Amino acid sequence: MNEQEQLNYDRIAKAIAHIRSNFKEQPSLDEIAEQVHLSPYHFQRIFKEWAGISPKKFLQYTSVQHAKAVLDESKATLFDAAIETGLSGTSRLHDLFITIEGMTPGEYKNSGENLTINYSYAHSPFGLVVIASTPKGLCHVAFTDDEEQGLYELKSQFPKAQYHQRVDQTQVNALMVFANDWSQISEIKLHLKGTDFQLKVWESLLRIPKGQLATYGKIADVIKRPKASRAVGTAIGSNPIAYLIPCHRVIQSSGNLGGYRWDSIRKTAIIGWEAAQSR
Repeated sequence: MNEQEQLNYDRIAKAIAHIRSNFKEQPSLDEIAEQVHLSPYHFQRIFKEWAGISPKKFLQYTSVQHAKAVLDESKATLFDAAIETGLSGTSRLHDLFITIEGMTPGEYKNSGENLTINYSYAHSPFGLVVIASTPKGLCHVAFTDDEEQGLYELKSQFPKAQYHQRVDQTQVNALMVFANDWSQISEIKLHLKGTDFQLKVWESLLRIPKGQLATYGKIADVIKRPKASRAVGTAIGSNPIAYLIPCHRVIQSSGNLGGYRWDSIRKTAIIGWEAAQSR
């Protein structure tokens, strides 16, 4: 993402925030464009370039009514192991290529004392990300507004690890998902620090297809812990792999999109963008 693309994303994020705050008033195109200091024509063009759809259509994709409809449609097939979308070309779901390996008890207990971690920064359609990997796989992907803060948060997860600012093939491969470039992607391996319960929750998230949504209660049912919705929510909130483990696809049963570890506006942007790409 170059400087102009980042500026456009920031404008889109601000526009989405305004739409969310004023949804009941149904703001016009002119009103939204004014919030980001653009002409209606220019704003509509940039928005379509970013999301592939008009601001009005995007608003529909992120509304409570649409979310409820998606939840109703997906009840029967949301976690069906036999994904019917096929495995060729751009219809591939990146979720099918991701496997999780939990860290050993020693790695977990010792805060990464014997781990060597490569990290780098990259631009995505949803802002700057810090991405990190061990020899066994990806261990951290997080959206951040500042490189220094992003690195601090990474190191807080593994305070005793050895760090090298270095781009490796694991990181390059994982970042391909933002471009929907499946021709370059092989299996993505994740090397994660988590309890057995957390790993089970994160694995369940990988089975939510792009453009679909699930509720916290549904995740609890899938892992056979129907009374653990609150614990499921906590595990989802501690997900260490942004976007690839799609915690953004989990919303409240009411249809409200709910919070997100990396900002609720970003969650709205991702859900709307994925809905548009999946249509």
